[in-house]
Amino acid sequence: MCGRYAVFLDPAKFERSFGVEPPVGYETYNAAPSQSLPAVRERGESSDREAATPEWGFVPSWAGDDYSPNINARVETVRETSSFAEAYRERRCLVPASGFYEWREESGENRPYYFEREDGEPFAMAGIWSERVPETTQTGLGAFAGGGPSDPEPVETFAVLTRAATGTVADYHHRESVVVAPDDYGTWLSGDDPLDDVLAESASFRAHRVSSAVNDPGNDAPELTRPV
Repeated sequence: MCGRYAVFLDPAKFERSFGVEPPVGYETYNAAPSQSLPAVRERGESSDREAATPEWGFVPSWAGDDYSPNINARVETVRETSSFAEAYRERRCLVPASGFYEWREESGENRPYYFEREDGEPFAMAGIWSERVPETTQTGLGAFAGGGPSDPEPVETFAVLTRAATGTVADYHHRESVVVAPDDYGTWLSGDDPLDDVLAESASFRAHRVSSAVNDPGNDAPELTRPV
């Protein structure tokens, strides 16, 4: 965890929950690594919140094109690991979610389960993000029209922080995402080393089995979250 989740709350509730309008086309019932997904962050001296859509799979700003993206960062080492430490200090974000998926081996097969808060409310996972300019230049039709290769565009990426699993999640997996309590959103985004404060809280989840159709990230429909 976290390797697959869903975010499908309506735009008005998104804005009420996170204090910012959602990005266009943010809803998905099967968020998967490498996809562009909604994140809420603060930028600039004014610390105004904004919604962005970085790719899920963190790549540090200094990494080369052959770096393998990380979808998760462990809370035990995020402060010290060279890949994550700078982003933890300077570029934290909230990753909105309606629920997430986890798999458990039963009768010789991995069966998917969908987790949502006991109260059914959306929540935010703790994230870090990065902006990086790829090394490879673009050489498509646009480059020929301009007379040569074009400079690559910056790419934003993010990872979800994970901790040792607690409560219901521990019955399915040994790790879970770090869930930020609504009162701690501001602390996580702009606080000075806020990890311990955020970890002091944990959310209660309930789970139900869902269709194996969720195994294919190409599937994206409300039915994926419904009990079978």
